[in-house]
Amino acid sequence: MPPLDIAPLMPGLRRDLEALVRIPSVSGDGRPDAPLLAAHDEVVRLFREAGVQTDTLHLPGTAPIVIGEIPAPPGAPTVLLYSHYDVVPAGDEALWDSPPFEPTERDGALFGRGTADTKANILAHVGALRAWEGRPPVGIKLLIEGNEEIGGAALTAYPAENPALFACDAMIIGDAGSVRPDVPTLTVALRGMADVHVEVTTLASAKHSGLYGGAAPDALLTLISALATLHDERGDVAVDGLRRTPWEGGGPDEEEFRALAEIRDGLPLMGTGDLGSRVWSGPAITVIGIDAPPVAESINAVIPHARAKLNVRVHPAQDPLEAQAAVIAHLEALRPFGVDLRATPGEVGSGFAARTDTDAYDAARAAWSQAWGADTVMIGVGGSIPVVNTLAQAVPDADVLLVGAADGYANIHGPNERVLLDEFEKAVRAEADFLGRYAEAFAARSGA
Repeated sequence: MPPLDIAPLMPGLRRDLEALVRIPSVSGDGRPDAPLLAAHDEVVRLFREAGVQTDTLHLPGTAPIVIGEIPAPPGAPTVLLYSHYDVVPAGDEALWDSPPFEPTERDGALFGRGTADTKANILAHVGALRAWEGRPPVGIKLLIEGNEEIGGAALTAYPAENPALFACDAMIIGDAGSVRPDVPTLTVALRGMADVHVEVTTLASAKHSGLYGGAAPDALLTLISALATLHDERGDVAVDGLRRTPWEGGGPDEEEFRALAEIRDGLPLMGTGDLGSRVWSGPAITVIGIDAPPVAESINAVIPHARAKLNVRVHPAQDPLEAQAAVIAHLEALRPFGVDLRATPGEVGSGFAARTDTDAYDAARAAWSQAWGADTVMIGVGGSIPVVNTLAQAVPDADVLLVGAADGYANIHGPNERVLLDEFEKAVRAEADFLGRYAEAFAARSGA
């Protein structure tokens, strides 16, 4: 298949990206506000002009969801394109070098909230369709939501209840990106997550530490003692029943990971073994909240009650309920200083592990390598994308490709978020190329 000419499309795609970034489409619970509605309308316009027959799905408590279709040519597969038009708030605008909702170019990058997460990926979908002049060699289904940054709301349950609407052979989830610039990347694993609440009560009320300290059981000390057992002396998770396997794909080395995490000089990393298994294919337990008197308001008293919230990240293929139960069992079996703990379950979310030995992945590896001029690597992500599991459960036979124009230094959710314009163009080129390669592979396998 001859390469598609993407370069002439890029000025128009950039203008459209800038227009979309100027809309401050921050996620909101309940009734969507004017910017979210404006972003929805702009997304509809972009895809209609790219050849998609669009419609809008209205679900309770969500921003309007753009759906649509280009019917598949006879014997061709169908590819679902996903992304989201909502963004997180800009935060402290004093930390930005340019206004967050005024896209600004510096050093080959376009800065602004939502440039990388994930409006460039919406335009990558649009660009791929424009490259085929609205008549791609595959069928297209469209799903662009406006509540991803706050969990997807009612969309999380909808595909399982309406699988025919999302039936496809492959999905391109435009909400990821490259591990670093110039490295074509496919994300093939997402860790699951499970929250656990743990609390301890030892006294009816706080008691003077001079009169009672040393004998009266301290709830905060008891809780701290319990939390300390979740990891061993090397920093590895020490809870039985949590799955961990070596990571066989690519990813950052320790030096790059330190830079991305902004770890202070001289400090070691937690845990042992390969870095991928610590952050992608193994568990992590983080204390994300703890109720304790602040130092500025502390008094000389034995603490009567303490509680903490744990966020457990789970191997992509492990049931998060199983992992959650393992952490709860570990905590409730401890009895530090002879005191019982109460551990209760919180929210859970399943992980995801892609099948990578398929025609879709063969086509994607070839397309991404061609676009970047380098070998494609496969990585995991320590976080979760709720819609991935929702769609994978609704259409279990479809291949799922997590890709995007962002890179590891894009500073998504932070000040000075940016997308590299060169990476943006490569993402458009790769997606357009994939549609052609996948259609050819599908036809060859089916004998069409």
